[in-house]
Amino acid sequence: MLGIKEFLTNDHRECDEVFAQMEEAVANGSEDSISKFESFHTSMIHHFDMEEKVMFPAFEKKIGMTEGPTQVMRNEHEQMRRIMTQMVEAIGSKDNERFFGLSETLMMLTQQHNMKEEQMLYTMAEQHLGTQGEAIVEEMQAV
Repeated sequence: MLGIKEFLTNDHRECDEVFAQMEEAVANGSEDSISKFESFHTSMIHHFDMEEKVMFPAFEKKIGMTEGPTQVMRNEHEQMRRIMTQMVEAIGSKDNERFFGLSETLMMLTQQHNMKEEQMLYTMAEQHLGTQGEAIVEEMQAV
């Protein structure tokens, strides 16, 4: 069974792969650009939901704090959601210049965000949640 860190880090990599496929489709003017974006959006929202609905609350309950690192991550998730909304608008209007500007912004934000989660938050979560980790991963898989 995967631990919290390995499970969520693997999911980051899967989201990155879907992101690359979406960018390629838009760059090539592919007919399935919108569906590729929808796949990417769905994978990102699913990842956010696993964290925000399962892992973050369990971690917050264990450490007794809701205004700490998880709040920072939620704020960054919200920023990414706003950028994704703008990206789909750019695809719809076939404004590739705007799309790729937003895409680059999202990629940089996501990379920084993922690094903070992978290097700090997930490690802290595993340390504090200990034996609950397997159950939390199972719960995230059910989201």
